[in-house]
Amino acid sequence: MNASGTFSLFGDGAALMLSVLVFLAAGTLAFAVMIGVRAREAVRRRASRVGIDEASSSGVRSLRYSGLRAAQKLIDYATKHYSSVESTDVKLLRRRLVQAGIYEPHAAAYFFLARITLAVGFACAVFFALPMFRLHSQSSFWLFIMTGGVLGYLTPSFYLDRRIEAKRMEHQAGFPDFMDLLVVCADAGLSMEASLDRIGRELGDSYPSLAANIHMANLEIRAGRTMTEALDHLGDRLGLEEARSFATLIQQSDELGSSISDALRVYSDDMRHKRLSRAEEKAYSLPAKLALPMMVCIFPVLFVVILCPVIVRLATGNW
Repeated sequence: MNASGTFSLFGDGAALMLSVLVFLAAGTLAFAVMIGVRAREAVRRRASRVGIDEASSSGVRSLRYSGLRAAQKLIDYATKHYSSVESTDVKLLRRRLVQAGIYEPHAAAYFFLARITLAVGFACAVFFALPMFRLHSQSSFWLFIMTGGVLGYLTPSFYLDRRIEAKRMEHQAGFPDFMDLLVVCADAGLSMEASLDRIGRELGDSYPSLAANIHMANLEIRAGRTMTEALDHLGDRLGLEEARSFATLIQQSDELGSSISDALRVYSDDMRHKRLSRAEEKAYSLPAKLALPMMVCIFPVLFVVILCPVIVRLATGNW
C-alpha cells in the first residue's frame, strides 16, 4: 500500500511537471511571436519614414510580392488583349461598364477574369458538394457541374445588369432636377459650360453618379470637344433616352438659332410631367402588387381568427 501511494505521488508530480513545461513552452512561444511582431512593426514604421517600399524591404523573392506581380502581369495581358480587340461584343461590354459607373481602364480584363474564375470556382464547389447529397447518377452529376459553371460564368453579367439598372434609376430620378437647374442657370445669364459646372457641384450630394457624368462632360468640353459631342457622350453614359433627346435639342437650337432658354423651359416641363406620370403609374399599380401578399399572408390569418371559435365549439360540443 505504501509503494502504491508512492507511485501515485510520483505520477501526480509527473503530470504537474508536464503541465508546467507545456505552459512555459506556450508562454515562451507567444512571447517570441509578440516580440517578432513588434520588431516588424517598428521596422515598417522606420521604413515608411525614410520612404522605403515594403516590397523592396521584404525582398523581391517574397511570396506575396511574386503573387502580386503575377496577378498584375495577368491583368495587363488581359487588358492589352481586350483593348486591342474592336469587335462589337467588346465595344458593347465597354459601353455597359461605363453605364454601370465603372471607369477603370482594366475593367474589361477584370470582367473576363471574373467570368473565368467564377465559372471554375462554381464548378469545383458543385463537384465537391454533390457527394454530400449522395448523387450516384453520372449524368445528373455532370449536369449539375455544368450548371454551376454556367451560373458562375453568367454571374458577372447579372451583377453588371443590376448595377446598370440602379444607375439608370438614379439618373432618371435626377434628370428633371438637372433640367430645372439648367433653366435657372440659363435665365441667370450663364453659359452652357458654366451651367454644367455649377449644376455638377450642386447635384453632388443628391445624385453623385449624375454629377460625375456631368463633370466628365464639362471636362470633355474643356479638352476641345464641341458641345454636341460632349452631350452625346453624356447621353450614352447615362443610358437615358431623355439625355439623348436633350443633346438633340441643344444641337437643333444651336443650328436654327432659336432661344435655348425657351427650349430648355419647355423640355424641363416635359421632364417634370414624365416624372409625375411615372409616380402615378407606380401608385396605380400598387393594389395589384399587394394582392398576392395579402392573399398569402393576411387572409389566412383572418380566416383562422374568424373560424377558431367555431372550431373550438365544434370540438368541445359546447354550443
